[in-house]
Amino acid sequence: MMGAPINDDLMGVRVSNIPADLRFAESHEWARLESDGSVTIGLSDHAQRALGDIVFVELVEVGKVFEAGEPAGVVESVKAASDIYAPVGGKVIAVNEELADTPELINEEPYEAWIFKLKPSAESEIDKLLDAAGYKAAIG
Repeated sequence: MMGAPINDDLMGVRVSNIPADLRFAESHEWARLESDGSVTIGLSDHAQRALGDIVFVELVEVGKVFEAGEPAGVVESVKAASDIYAPVGGKVIAVNEELADTPELINEEPYEAWIFKLKPSAESEIDKLLDAAGYKAAIG
């Protein structure tokens, strides 16, 4: 006889998925340092759940330069609009054009549906972001 299916709910509250290999900004963006030195950025599972069904993502322009913490786009859901912040400073080298037509990918796969990639001004900036344990503590 099979056991009950594994459920990630804890007393009715879904536990956030927080991958250990990512870094997080307190503003709920995740950042992944790639082997080529670029940084891929998206919205955390916690953020997409708080926003609800995402209906629009304002994509930044390739070539734009941001300082860490600067607004770098907007995500709109059925509940609210929220700024997306650059967790590290740098120059945008790619945007996820797929999100223009299917913004709900952020809800479905928050750690696969990246928003933009940048070449960081200083690779060490990623070290200033929270690790998985620090982000988990920050969101409670």
